[in-house]
Amino acid sequence: MSMTPVLALPNFMKPFVVETDAFHNGFVAVLMQEGRPLAYFNKSLSTRNMGLSIYEKELLALVTVVTKWRQYLEGHHFIIKIDHRSLKYLLEQRITIPMQQKWLTKLLGLSYEIQYRVGIENIVADSLSRRGDVGSECQSITQVLPA
Repeated sequence: MSMTPVLALPNFMKPFVVETDAFHNGFVAVLMQEGRPLAYFNKSLSTRNMGLSIYEKELLALVTVVTKWRQYLEGHHFIIKIDHRSLKYLLEQRITIPMQQKWLTKLLGLSYEIQYRVGIENIVADSLSRRGDVGSECQSITQVLPA
């Protein structure tokens, strides 16, 4: 047997952690404190956004969840854990596309730190994003025997 994870209540005296993971047709995110989940979020991408590069999908995921959970994150320093290395240097990069400029303005005024995590270490968000992959289903065969 395994334990069912129970969502914790937020404590505004402790730092928040946001973990995100984007994949080919959507993204998932988890809001956490001290390793315990507070909220989950997943979203499918529109057909227009499916054509974005993986960098743009990861950035879209980051901006969407920070906007969604802004009431928790505003006024506090928080950590964003992401499995796309170039986003670690988001504020140091040259803004090259209008979409990037639009999304970065949504992050202004927030105190955050972006940490890179290898995909294998991004366990919570990565496992949620792989939920529907082929071969990840649990199959079992049962047989009922009369007593």
